[in-house]
Amino acid sequence: MLKEAGQYDAKSLEQKIHKLWEEIDAYSRVREQRIDGKKFFFVDGPPYTTGRIHLGTAWNKIIKDSILRYKSMNGFHVLDRAGWDMHGLPIEVKVEGVLGFKSKKDIEKYGVGNFVAKCKEFALSHRDEMTLQFQNLGVWLNWKDPYMTLRDEYIEAAWWTLKKAHEKNLLERGLRVVNWCPRCETAIADSEVEYSDVSDPSVYIKFPVANEENTFIVIWTTTPWTIPANIAVAVHPSFEYVKVRVARNEKEEILILAKELLKNVLKQGRYQKSEILETTLGEDLKIEYKAPLGHKVPKQDTFSHNVYMADFVTAENTGCVHIAPGHGIDDFELGMKHKLPIFCPVGPDGKYTAEAGEYKGMHVMEANKVILDDLSEKDLLLASGKISHRYGHCWRCKTPIIYLATEQWFLKVTDLKEKMLEEIKKVKWYPDWAGSARFADWVKGSRDWCISRQRYWGIPIPVWICDFCGETEVMGTMEELKNRSGVKNLTDLHRPYVDNIHIKCSKCEKRMTRVPDVFDVWFDSAVASWATLNFPRDEKTYKEWWPADFITEGHDQTRGWFYSQMGASMVSFGKAPYKSVLMHGFTLDTEGKKMSKSLGNVVSPDDVINKYGAESLRLYVLSQNAPWDDLKFIW
Repeated sequence: MLKEAGQYDAKSLEQKIHKLWEEIDAYSRVREQRIDGKKFFFVDGPPYTTGRIHLGTAWNKIIKDSILRYKSMNGFHVLDRAGWDMHGLPIEVKVEGVLGFKSKKDIEKYGVGNFVAKCKEFALSHRDEMTLQFQNLGVWLNWKDPYMTLRDEYIEAAWWTLKKAHEKNLLERGLRVVNWCPRCETAIADSEVEYSDVSDPSVYIKFPVANEENTFIVIWTTTPWTIPANIAVAVHPSFEYVKVRVARNEKEEILILAKELLKNVLKQGRYQKSEILETTLGEDLKIEYKAPLGHKVPKQDTFSHNVYMADFVTAENTGCVHIAPGHGIDDFELGMKHKLPIFCPVGPDGKYTAEAGEYKGMHVMEANKVILDDLSEKDLLLASGKISHRYGHCWRCKTPIIYLATEQWFLKVTDLKEKMLEEIKKVKWYPDWAGSARFADWVKGSRDWCISRQRYWGIPIPVWICDFCGETEVMGTMEELKNRSGVKNLTDLHRPYVDNIHIKCSKCEKRMTRVPDVFDVWFDSAVASWATLNFPRDEKTYKEWWPADFITEGHDQTRGWFYSQMGASMVSFGKAPYKSVLMHGFTLDTEGKKMSKSLGNVVSPDDVINKYGAESLRLYVLSQNAPWDDLKFIW
């Protein structure tokens, strides 16, 4: 006889299921039953242990759980350790907030050891909270033995990889222009730069031509603060440039700019009259000019300033580009090509150094008005306005970034670019265009990878340099460091403990000291596929399981984890670290906007579960659309 079902109580039913799973250790028993099946190695893209999960991370874990359950139910022996990303700025910024810190000086005063201990405590406590949240979603992973990037065995995987790079001549230290956060005082990766619309100055500036009275070459910029670092002007070799006599309020002067942009400049400068005196191709321009702020920045008077050819110049504004090799990527490359000074009078905190003369101590973001006033005083400001455009910000603290020329450590992935593109073709992508188009395009345009960060809570870069002769040595494991240093009681590979360990130089027998930098946090997760197998400590397990059969993450990871893994794996093993990749979309609100705390449109998975139950949420996110499409969450 059929009984009429009572009202469905999702919360009560799911609690009973969780209790049963726990009592019989269901996850472990199921995995053990499949131990003789075909191996299926899954690598969990590690979330940062920074707080509560959001709808996007919930959807991500539900997709993973569904696929792994399907594989297990089909008899596969699944290896699926949960992963946690526990280093880097995401953790540091949170801890700084808890401690009320505003800058690195606060951390140094507090003590690096104390700060690192707080970061570790924060990361571990939030891991426990987030584990419970994922388990409430019904997600089965190996939660009892997760891989954690803060463990010494994981750190060794990163060290081993860097040693491989050094052995293959793919590790390089050099002066480069990098994305720089002046609040966090560190370099950040291209993939860590978030863009948003801002209002910035839009200014036309006249640079006085040397030995020609009242004659100026005109540039346009949105960053007046870089003018104290100007070294050159770039023009396009095939553009036509004019020398034009202009008049405004009966005052005459001669300007040099691209011919097709003359009308725009005349309008900006409100000139009433103009007469073209001569026309020439950019490649024939031979001009030396005077530094516009030489009277404020004495160092500028020691440099010669000339016009150079560059294909990156576009037919916009004036067709003449202000070049500051210490503050721009194209600028830097042009400077290196022509052996120009890489002048960078800005410190890591975003304030001008003594080399900036009268601007010393001023923050660059507060300097624009002062510099424009100084230019106006010398009658060198042709026009000034505002422009709304997209500008990069630090992904963690949201501070506007600047470009700085600094000494950094790089992996020369550009040497491996063609091989990486070949490996991309061997991977099965879902959908296919995620690999053949989106990921391949990102790799084609990638630069050498800046792997160093000037921070505290991260994997220390295992490079020791001789204080006397400059010899470099890379440690690949903890055991190797113990043997080379004679320190046998080393129990933690973090700062500041490894900072105090010195080794004897094999070349001159003087003292070697570790470089102070830590790894880019993307390098941490880049080695996940072999670190989760405890390689290099456990070579047997690595040989049995690697590479990963499957990974899945959001489409932003084509420039994040998919890329960092590929780069690190090519350095280490010369092949892709994964066989198949599913790229899923983002979760959006009811209007199709990205969920954001600032917009107030974030939906908490806990709220959905409390109202409808975890199983309803799982069914909803899996059935609404193809996983690679963005999910518009309506409830």
